[in-house]
Amino acid sequence: MALKIGIVGLPNVGKSTLFNALTKSHAAQAANYPFCTIDPNIGIVEVPDERIAQLSKLYISQKIIPTAIEFVDIAGLVAGASKGEGLGNKFLAHIREVDAIAHVVRDFVNPDIQHVNATPDPASDIETIETELILADLSAVEKHLGNAEKQTKSGDKKALRAVEIIKQIKEALENEKPAISIEITDPDEKKIVSDMQLLTSKPMIYAVNVAEKDLASFDVEAFRKKTNLAQEANIVGVSAQIESELVGLSEEETEIFLTDLGLQESSMKPLIREAYKALGLITFLTAGVKEVRAWTINIGDKAPQAAGKIHTDFEKGFIRAEIIPWQKLVEAGSEAAAREKGWLRSEGKEYVMQDGDVCEFRFNV
Repeated sequence: MALKIGIVGLPNVGKSTLFNALTKSHAAQAANYPFCTIDPNIGIVEVPDERIAQLSKLYISQKIIPTAIEFVDIAGLVAGASKGEGLGNKFLAHIREVDAIAHVVRDFVNPDIQHVNATPDPASDIETIETELILADLSAVEKHLGNAEKQTKSGDKKALRAVEIIKQIKEALENEKPAISIEITDPDEKKIVSDMQLLTSKPMIYAVNVAEKDLASFDVEAFRKKTNLAQEANIVGVSAQIESELVGLSEEETEIFLTDLGLQESSMKPLIREAYKALGLITFLTAGVKEVRAWTINIGDKAPQAAGKIHTDFEKGFIRAEIIPWQKLVEAGSEAAAREKGWLRSEGKEYVMQDGDVCEFRFNV
């Protein structure tokens, strides 16, 4: 299953333009009027990863299989969405189905592109979107709380615990804080929250859409200060215009185009990095002549769990994992040379996986 990220924001902030550029398509209608996107557009994007390209050269692999992200372009939210304004609950339901939210915030003025509030104001625009998500969640939480309280009358202990957790979340929402701000570590309690499918329980990445000329100088901390976003907020500068101009260019043309703008990479790479960071994900790699492949796991996953991503039998019959950081393998020039240098390690069931580990798993069938 690909990681699923919902692209949201006010109308005409560049959501559909960015979606089309990221997915190298014109699946999403991008027009200069509100609600040109009604039904969500979905596109699968391969995650660019220099590591699998280098390993492929090393092994002369027949195939490269990167990880993937599914982007969902969701209709523009407006004030009152939680009460049915704009397209109302129709698109709020689409947000519940994603793993993380990329909130596109427009931070440039262009008289030729409409804005629902006449002039873009990032702080106000962010507040509008987040208020609607909180109000929608508050309505949902009140319903869940009512149901849980009914179940407590029979002495249901799970329901009693659910009431406590739901009340904590309700209090946070009433204080204009997202559900994700409540720290919950107990697996059973996490499931209570997960089952409610709250919009504000999802990690948020703020994709700040700036003018083409301003992307190279975009200052995350300055934007954080201007909008009063929390220190832990995930912020990345993007340019939907630049990304749309990159569609169809060769690698060489892309490099020249970005260099001329003072950029080292397109907006897509930092956006994906922020998404992985927000969701607490890392990537491990498997490599051989047949294929080089990237696999996504959670930070803190141990070797057997990583093995289970390949096949459940690998986790059930796990014996050990042979592991080497990808840079060391490339530096050695071959697996045999890495083994001679003592860089290839044998790790057991308690080994915590690291981003960029190249692995071969040993298991009993």
